[in-house]
Amino acid sequence: MCNRYALSVPAASLFPRYRATEAANPVAAPAPELFPRKPAYVVRDADGVRILDVMAWGFPMMTKGKSGKDIRKDVTNVRNLTSPFWRSALANPSRRCLVPFTRFSEYGQVRGDDGKLPLHWFDVPSQPITSFAGIWRPTEEGPVFAFLTTEPNAVVAPIHPKAMPVLLHPEDEERWLTAPIAEALELSAPFPSQLMRVE
Repeated sequence: MCNRYALSVPAASLFPRYRATEAANPVAAPAPELFPRKPAYVVRDADGVRILDVMAWGFPMMTKGKSGKDIRKDVTNVRNLTSPFWRSALANPSRRCLVPFTRFSEYGQVRGDDGKLPLHWFDVPSQPITSFAGIWRPTEEGPVFAFLTTEPNAVVAPIHPKAMPVLLHPEDEERWLTAPIAEALELSAPFPSQLMRVE
């Protein structure tokens, strides 16, 4: 699953791209490469206003470790769309968001001569800024987000056969943010492979 992506454009370019205003309590700009539990930009609607916000990546969840003790896990990818863990956020348009990125990564399946799995980067050349379909929720530590995954397309599958993030066409972003759940989840599909490239 995708646990590393990049946004290599300044925040100033996100405002016109998403027709957004800044959140009421802006924080320091996130790093260009994003990892779980780290802050990242998201775009959401609030009372009819499009907002550029910063949230931590990953929904916290307590689970039992091998020792039987409770351990915290930050869930970054939404795969089971019928799970009660995700369903309330998915069903509520105000809890959906767009996650801007310029490229995302997956590790390959075959180790190189150095014994390491190669890291591959994917992007959409025709879109300088692309969006993942995301959801968010408030927590005691501040707002958090995750994004949806789906079956991999022909570009991603040879490298990561289990899943790929749900990428949105710009014309589908409004639909993701506002449509009823059944219509919104129609967007949870592999992005056209002919529009992507891999390095």
